[in-house]
This record gives sequence, C-alpha cells and structure tokens, in this order.
Amino acid sequence: MNSVLEKKLARQMGHCIRDFGLVEDGDRVMVCLSGGKDSYALIHLLERARKKAPIRFELVAVHLDQGHPGYDGTPLRSWLEERGYEHRILSEDTYTVVKRNVPEGKTYCSVCSRLRRGILYNAAEELGCTKIALGHHRDDAIETLMLNMMFTGSLGAMPARLVSDDGRNTVIRPLLYCAERDLAEFAEDQAFPILPCDLCGSQDNLWRQQVKRLLGDLETRIPDVRESMLAAIGNVRARHLLDPRLTEATPEGASTAAPPGGAPPAGPRGARRSLPILGDAPPSRTRPSGGILGQ
Repeated sequence: MNSVLEKKLARQMGHCIRDFGLVEDGDRVMVCLSGGKDSYALIHLLERARKKAPIRFELVAVHLDQGHPGYDGTPLRSWLEERGYEHRILSEDTYTVVKRNVPEGKTYCSVCSRLRRGILYNAAEELGCTKIALGHHRDDAIETLMLNMMFTGSLGAMPARLVSDDGRNTVIRPLLYCAERDLAEFAEDQAFPILPCDLCGSQDNLWRQQVKRLLGDLETRIPDVRESMLAAIGNVRARHLLDPRLTEATPEGASTAAPPGGAPPAGPRGARRSLPILGDAPPSRTRPSGGILGQ
C-alpha cells in the first residue's frame, strides 16, 4: 500500500476541511458513494480522519441504484459490509426518466444530476444527517469553472461548502484540494471495486471530457496550470472583474468579503469545534498550490 500517497491526500483533505469548516463536532455526515474512485477515496479518508480526530462525528454511506442496464452493486455492498460502514442502498429508476426526457444526441448529466440530488437530499433528512459529502476534486472544480465561462457566461466553480436553496441541506466537498490523478492512483492501490457508469459514461459528446483534454494539453506546456487555476478560484480580485455589483460592494483596496461557497471566515466558528488539520499547519488561503498541493 502507498502510505505516502494516502498521507498526502489526507493532508490535503484536512486543509480543505479546516479552511472551510466542513466537519464539526457532532456532525452526522452522509457520504454519497457513487461507486467511482473519488467517492471510495472520500469515505476511506474521512473514516481515517474520524478515527484520529479530537472531535466526534459520524459517517453513513449512501449509494443510489439508478436502474442502469446491467447494474450490479454487489461489489460495493460487499465492500461496505466487510469494512463495517453504516450504509443505505437506495433504488430509484432515474435511468428511464432521463432517457425519456433527454433528446437523442443531448447529454444526460444535468437531468440525471438533478434527479439524483433530490433523492439524496431527501435521504439526508430521513437519516438525520447534518452534512452531505460529495467526492468532487480539484479537476472537477477547474473544469466546471471553464465550462461556466465558455457556455453560461458566468464565473463560478464548485464551492467547498454550500447550503441548498431551500436551506435544508449543507453540501461539502472535502477533496477539492486533491488532484484527480492522485485519487486514481490511490483507487488502484486500494483496489476499490469500481462500478461503471452506463449512462453519462457511455456518451462521447461530453464537453467536460473535451475540457479535460484541453487542460491536459495545456499542462504539457504549463506544468502547474491546474494548481494555478485552483489558486485563482480562491484568490478573487472583485474590483478587477466586470460585475458592477461586486465593484460597488467592494471598497477600494478591499478583497471579497467571504471565501467561495459562503463558508465562514477563518477563526472561531461558534460553539461546535471544527475538525483541525491532522498534521501540518494550515497553508496560505491565497495560494493552495504552494501550501497544499505542492507538499
């Protein structure tokens, strides 16, 4: 087993948790387990942190069977049972709904994710969970930033902490400082029983895949391009943008008022204690690549 890689990922996750106050004393965290490499790594690393942390929090893994043809969740269920995780397996035929409502040639992602999100939000309430943890990583955030710029005319990525529009749920993304290539290597090292996605994973017209290839090409010429783009998401100069609402609300010489996702500022976060970094001191918030990804 690659203990060096595991420690690196655990340290990066710990920094993200600390920076945005993602896990607090008494939390019951629902870990959304898709069967992909990222969500397996997420629950493994959160369980590692739970055992070492000076605060108390619980984990419950939730997997959604969406009715894809050929789906077999047995390997995932066996993996959870062997390791003693509290877990729930939900079954909802979203596959039929997606196929019926998405025209031929269009991507399934938006409809599929919307349906899945509603089911998981309801499950979190039923299970008494205070947080919903998703396995999105650094590359997901960067690709989302580029897609929003290219197709929606907006400047936004993925927040580490987000309260749902109705206020019912708090979504956290503890792996946002972790690189996809490291998670892929870790998944192979741990021999996670990966379940294939036979819906969106079978489509060859996804712009996200093309953006991923574009970033890969840029990286051959600019080796630190991904680290730099991640740092940029957390180093916003509002007065240098073209949104009048930002320039009017931001005084001369001041930075943005809050970090991405509306997370609380650094320092005391109320009565409940937050999960500290398990190891090194926290890095600079303005340059994650130097204090986190570069270690």
